[in-house]
Amino acid sequence: MRHRVLIFLSLLACPLSATAVTTQVPPVPPPASAPASTIDSNVRKDVVAKLSDALRDNYVFPDVGQKAAEKITTSLAAGEYDKLSDPSAFAARLSADIAAIAHDKHLRINAMGGLPPSAPGPDDVMPRSEAGVVRADKLAGGVGYIEVIGFPPLPAFKPAADKAMLALKGSRALIIDERRNGGGSPDGVDYLVSFLVLPNRSMDINDIVARVPKTHNFEHNKHSSQPTPVSFAKIPIYVLTSKNTFSGGEEFAYDVQTHKLGKIVGEVTGGGANPTGPVDLGHGFVAGIPFGRAENPITKTNWEGRGVQPDVSVSAHDALKVALQKLGRKPATEIASASLKQVFAPRSTPLPGSEAVARQFIAGIARGKPDYAAMTPEFAKFNREQLPMTRGIFAPLGELRSIKFEDVGMMGGDEYRALFANGAMIVAVVLNAEGKVAGAMMRPAPAGE
Repeated sequence: MRHRVLIFLSLLACPLSATAVTTQVPPVPPPASAPASTIDSNVRKDVVAKLSDALRDNYVFPDVGQKAAEKITTSLAAGEYDKLSDPSAFAARLSADIAAIAHDKHLRINAMGGLPPSAPGPDDVMPRSEAGVVRADKLAGGVGYIEVIGFPPLPAFKPAADKAMLALKGSRALIIDERRNGGGSPDGVDYLVSFLVLPNRSMDINDIVARVPKTHNFEHNKHSSQPTPVSFAKIPIYVLTSKNTFSGGEEFAYDVQTHKLGKIVGEVTGGGANPTGPVDLGHGFVAGIPFGRAENPITKTNWEGRGVQPDVSVSAHDALKVALQKLGRKPATEIASASLKQVFAPRSTPLPGSEAVARQFIAGIARGKPDYAAMTPEFAKFNREQLPMTRGIFAPLGELRSIKFEDVGMMGGDEYRALFANGAMIVAVVLNAEGKVAGAMMRPAPAGE
C-alpha cells in the first residue's frame, strides 16, 4: 500500500529541492532519457553498469555497495536478466537482487517505461494536506490533535506547521498522528520536534552521517532544534504510529521517544533510516541510493531494520482511542467523532503572487534559461546542476501556452497545470517568505486532461 503513498516523490514526479530527504518512496525524478516500452540486452548492460558504479560510489555502506554491485554484475553475466524485456520487471528484479544483499528499504530502482501500476485501492489514496499537515483539532479536556502525513522541506512545512500549532496553543496535552506518515525532509522533522522543546533550549535532535561520494569518508551533519512561535514542552505528548509510518515519520517518533519528549502509541514502524538521493541510470531508469544514515545523539544508532518500538503497543486502528484513554478522555477511534472543533484545514487557494512566479519559473526552465535571481541561493545552485536533466524533460513539450491553478500540493507548493504546445505538466512551486522559489516539483498531467 505505502509504495503508492506520497506520489509527488514517486517515479512519476520530479522534486526540485536542494534538501536531502528520507522517504518511503525515494525522490526520483523523471530521467532525461525517454522511457522505452521494452528493453534489450544493451539497455540492461548499460543500466547494470551505471547502477553498479552508483552503488560503489554513493551507497552509505561501501562494503555492502560493493557486494551489491558484484551481485547484479554477476547475475547479468550469467544471463539471469536475459528474459526481462519489460522495464518494470527488470527494475523489480534489480531491486530484489540488491535488497537480498543490502536489506535497505530505501534502496530501489524504478522504471518509467514499464507496465502501468494497478489502480490504487481506497487505502492508497492519501487525504488532502497542506505541506503534509492534514488537520488540527481541539478535543475535550484541552487536548490538541494534529495529523502530519509528510515532512516537506522547511520553506514549505513551516508556514503550515506554524498555523496549525498556533491554533492549538494552550492545549493541556497533544496528540500527533503519524499513522499515515511516509517521511520527508530532515529539516521538516526537526521543526516539528522543536515545538516540543523548551523555548530557550537548543537541542541536538539527530545527526546525518553522509558518505563523501567515491570515498570511504563521511561527514557528520547535526540537526538541532530551532525557535517556534509556540511551545508544547512539559505537557503530555502522544505520537500515534502504524506499520506504515516510515523514514522521516519514524525519525520524529524516535526523536520524541529517545529525548523523552512524549510517548509512542501504536504499531512498530517500517524500519527505514537512511536518507536517499536519486541517480539517473538512463533509458528511463532511476535508482534511489541511500547516501547516509541517521545517528541519534543519545542512542548513537537508529531504527533501521527494526522500526521504532512503541511505548504502548496497540493496533494502529486503536491508537487514538488508547491515547485518549491514557489522557483520561472519552475514547474514540476516529478524529471526526472526538473533535470539538477543527482549527486547521489545508488551504485551497493559491498564495498571492504565486501564479506570476510559477509562470516565470516554468517558462525559464522550458527555455533552458531559468531566472536564478528569483530563486533562493540553495535552490538556484541545485537548478544549475540539474538543468540538463530538467531541460531534457521540458524541451519536447514546446512552447508554454498557459498555466492554471490546480490545488495546494502535499509539498506545500501551489500546483499549476502548465499547458505546452506538445503536452502538459503539473508543476508546483514553493515560495519562501520573500516570495522567491525555494523548491519545486513536477509530474506529467493525468491522462485525459
